[in-house]
Parts: sequence; C-alpha cells; structure tokens
Amino acid sequence: SDVLMLVLREGDVDQSSGINAEYGEMSGNYYFVIVGHHDNPIYEQEHCSRDGQSKKDDYRDLCQFVAHASLDMIGEHMWTTNSMYLKIVDKFNDWNVSAFVTAGKQRFIILHDIKNEDSIRQFFQEVYELYIKTAMNPFYEPNTPIQSQAFHQKVKFLCRRYLI
Repeated sequence: SDVLMLVLREGDVDQSSGINAEYGEMSGNYYFVIVGHHDNPIYEQEHCSRDGQSKKDDYRDLCQFVAHASLDMIGEHMWTTNSMYLKIVDKFNDWNVSAFVTAGKQRFIILHDIKNEDSIRQFFQEVYELYIKTAMNPFYEPNTPIQSQAFHQKVKFLCRRYLI
C-alpha cells in the first residue's frame, strides 16, 4: 500500500483542517459573545489553547476589540438577508468572525480559527434555543448579563460539541 507523508514545520497549522503540527491536535480556539441592543456584552465564553494568565487576558481583550469592531459589518449584512445566520461577516488575521442575529436583534458573534460553517450554524441554533428559554424566564431582565450557571454549563457543552 502507498503511504502519504506530510511534513509540517514545528508550529505550522494546516488551516484547512485546523491541525496544529506542533501538538498534533485540533487548535479550535474561539471566542463567543452575545451582544445586546446597546452594544453591551450579555454573555461571553472563550477557549484559548495559549498558556499563561497575562496572555489569556491579552487574548480576551483582543477578542473583545475584534468582536466590537465587527458590529458595523454585522449591521450591514443583517439588512441584506432574511437569514438569521450571517455566516462569516469579517476577518481579522487568522480569525473568522461569524454572526447570528436573533428576531429581537440580539447579535451572537463567534471568532474562530477553524472554518466549519455547518457546526457553527448548529451551535448558533442551539444557543439561540437556550437564549430564548432564558429570556422567557420572568426573573431575567432583558439586555442584562446572563448570570445563570445552567446557561453557562450548557453553552460550554455546546462549545465542546461543535467548536473544539
């Protein structure tokens, strides 16, 4: 049988598959945020494979900046389609910015380094169902940060299922 060997230099990432050659695993970094009516973050979830707290803090700040900067592009795209899922609306370096706009005009934004539109669409659909259940709770005040541990755990599960 023939053997195909692919050699990558240390630290190279095969962008099509998201395989990190240095570690031999999926890179799967992402930052997910739900943005409210006043461009305020309602919920944030991230996964970063980088080490160190200072790097993680810098990573979060950069992700927040990129997500906020992409709001204008989302605003433009949401008026050109009837679909709630806007696919990739912006790009920053190796990061893709995908968006989903709810019927109430809440924006779900995900920064990701692996391009997998089907998984991201499913992730957005399931998080949207969770969000609707949370928003229907009489104790939740609309457009305020979501503090529910149950919501957090379910989103974390969905992130592992679809994004990593």
